[in-house]
Amino acid sequence: MEFTEVIQSRYSCKRFDGRPVDPAQLTKILEAGRCAPTAKNLQEQRVYVIESAEKLAVIDAATPCRYNAGTVLAVAFDRDNVFTYPGGARTSGVEDASIVATHMMLAARDAGVDSCWLNYFNPDELARALGLPENEEILMLLDLGYAAEGAAPLANHTSRKPLSETVTRL
Repeated sequence: MEFTEVIQSRYSCKRFDGRPVDPAQLTKILEAGRCAPTAKNLQEQRVYVIESAEKLAVIDAATPCRYNAGTVLAVAFDRDNVFTYPGGARTSGVEDASIVATHMMLAARDAGVDSCWLNYFNPDELARALGLPENEEILMLLDLGYAAEGAAPLANHTSRKPLSETVTRL
């Protein structure tokens, strides 16, 4: 699939058929995340693949937004292994994990796998429920799977502001 088609056709699937992602497709998706750039190449991302009924129940207890996805990726970062930017007010963890997640989301579309980026959960409570190390922070969940029959993008999916409203040349 051409890259332009990937980015234009990807949408937040809100109704999955429940099947886990094919292992070969999942590996392709995870490899895309592994190749994502990170500050100083620290690669502080931690990606947890959740497919067991037990762990999916943990996700369901944390958010109503799994939408029956058969695979969920919890994208986290190691707070002890981030780059601190000049001034000390920001670190690279959130942005690096976001880049990793975006790479995986687009790779999923390219592989014929539907996805939905989730933030509607308490990250600290979910990290404890999943048993993650205390130094790791969950940034987001990425639902992965195959759209259920009748699933479609939201009605406003293709509505985009013109560049003149979002870009300023200085």
